[in-house]
Amino acid sequence: MGAQWKAKPKEAAANARGKIFGRLVKEIMIAARNGADPDMNPKLRLAVHQAKKASMPKDTLERAIKKGAGLTGETVNFERATYEGFAPHQVPVIVECLTDNINRTVAEIRVLFRKGQLGASGAVSWDFEHVGLIEASPEDGADAELAAIEAGAQDFEPAEEGDVLFVTDKTDLDAVSRALPEHGFTVNSAKIGYRPKNPVTSLTPAQMEEVEAFLEALDNHDDVQDVYVGLSGE
Repeated sequence: MGAQWKAKPKEAAANARGKIFGRLVKEIMIAARNGADPDMNPKLRLAVHQAKKASMPKDTLERAIKKGAGLTGETVNFERATYEGFAPHQVPVIVECLTDNINRTVAEIRVLFRKGQLGASGAVSWDFEHVGLIEASPEDGADAELAAIEAGAQDFEPAEEGDVLFVTDKTDLDAVSRALPEHGFTVNSAKIGYRPKNPVTSLTPAQMEEVEAFLEALDNHDDVQDVYVGLSGE
């Protein structure tokens, strides 16, 4: 299933698009705290790149940068929160949130974990690698192995729809993202995330349905940015 769980395509495309924009706006505002110039702010540059790939309207993008950088007089109070635990059938899960009300978020995440098991910090993160994750599309039969070596990635693996997931050291994320286009790959997304070391295998179809329903409920929460799951296969 890969390092990051993604919801299957939904009929409500407009709602899904709005959710994507909402998450990207939060990331942009957080990144812009360290400066409004993407050329001088690697985290903002990556967030802006992802927003453009998602076809975010220019005025929405610029407004998010200005608000995050404090140029509008408004205060951005989002903070990051990470929760660890298990989906049904002891599948390890890491949930990353951005919230303006940590007490509300933890209470609601606790409810969502009733069908699984919410753990303390470190409960499952030991079984994941904290790495840079870059999803990119090959152009004209570009060689993923050669690109990984030349761009400085640690590893690579197939992703959805013919894409490739390049894995980097956290400190190399920006440099590898910049280098990949020179080796025939278009970067679609780049972020620091989690990659399972020992993904769970051999769930029955019925068990997989339970896990998928659990993960989808988490993903639908407004404060959830990313869900990482230690699960092999679809």
